[in-house]
Amino acid sequence: MLMKKYNTLLYYCYSPIENAEQFAIDHLNFCRSLNLVGRIIVANEGLNGTVSGTVEACQKYMDAVHADPRFAKTDFKIDEVDEPSFIKMHCRYKPEIVHSGLRDPQIIDPNKKTGIHLEPKEFKEMKDREDVVLLDVRSDYEHSIGKFKNAVTLDIENFREFPEKVKELKKYKDKKILTYCTGGIKCEKASALLLKEGFEDVYQLHGGIIKYGKEAGGEDFEGKCYVFDNRITVDVNSVNPKVVSICRNCGTKTPKMINCANPECNEHFTQCDDCGWELNGCCSEECMNHPRAREYDGTGYYIKVPQPVNEEKISKRKHKKFEREQKLA
Repeated sequence: MLMKKYNTLLYYCYSPIENAEQFAIDHLNFCRSLNLVGRIIVANEGLNGTVSGTVEACQKYMDAVHADPRFAKTDFKIDEVDEPSFIKMHCRYKPEIVHSGLRDPQIIDPNKKTGIHLEPKEFKEMKDREDVVLLDVRSDYEHSIGKFKNAVTLDIENFREFPEKVKELKKYKDKKILTYCTGGIKCEKASALLLKEGFEDVYQLHGGIIKYGKEAGGEDFEGKCYVFDNRITVDVNSVNPKVVSICRNCGTKTPKMINCANPECNEHFTQCDDCGWELNGCCSEECMNHPRAREYDGTGYYIKVPQPVNEEKISKRKHKKFEREQKLA
């Protein structure tokens, strides 16, 4: 019996979308018609998504996206997977396709001015030069599991903190700045902001770490790459792989990252298997003893459980909506 083959697609595209809220609704229905699962963010500025499904369904999806003139330039990073990388399909409208706080296209517009895009082989040739600084624009939990050798990392919990960190980078203004992230999307705004702040030589790794792994063997990327699906991390380096992350609880080296089993915490952190089973997938004994702690199965990935319907809250929301409509009438 032939096993089904699946793909997971990682992509983004900065391109203005009129009536983006309605587009998100229609796009969700389209994805469901292909039996895709995943997570897509739609904003006035474009698309950002990771979707997963059969090879045939993923190809139909890519063809449809490329057929739309607004998204013809979309670069899909394609992974072969044993099973779909999500449980459900979500497509939501949000103010930005990556939360940065840089929403005004009059100030930062990735369609007009960003750092120079380097293909993986160009990035590989340039990254070790003395006049170059490699800048990781990802969050703490992402670079804790893996990063490029000698890269500068930032102490940020979320990309929206990046603008506040730019002042710490002023000492590198005389250098060439090579930015990188998972798939390239954060670098579009990060590199644009650096240019606005007076940095002159700014570049970005086109397609991010994922594309670099596929086209340049991932050389000198140490550790694993965090991804935003139920795989949690993926291997990138097939040339000189190295484990750099350590277990938060015991300090031994481990390539494994999980989410804390306490849903009130749910923190991303690195943990070895021994500590994982000892603490039931929690980051601490306090979380392990939490009454809502989820059952640990060794993976550290948990499906979101729908919360019970709160009729009182729904009633209050409806009442407030009615009051607003009455004021506008």
